[in-house]
Amino acid sequence: MERVEADKLSKRTSTKVWNVQEFCRRQNLCQKEEWRLTRLFGRFATASELLHNAKRAPRADPVQSGSYPAALK
Repeated sequence: MERVEADKLSKRTSTKVWNVQEFCRRQNLCQKEEWRLTRLFGRFATASELLHNAKRAPRADPVQSGSYPAALK
């Protein structure tokens, strides 16, 4: 086992790079959005780029969709 001194560690933070297809699968994005992001960035992009550029449909209103019990309406 190797001991590493804290002052010798790099102060730079690493950047998470995602496969666009994997990101879209994990975020439940549609095929059209995956295609758009792939055209925009290529096969790989940073997490920040993907999160700031992903478009998703707005969530359905649970009251209007009927998913709330009647007592809570």
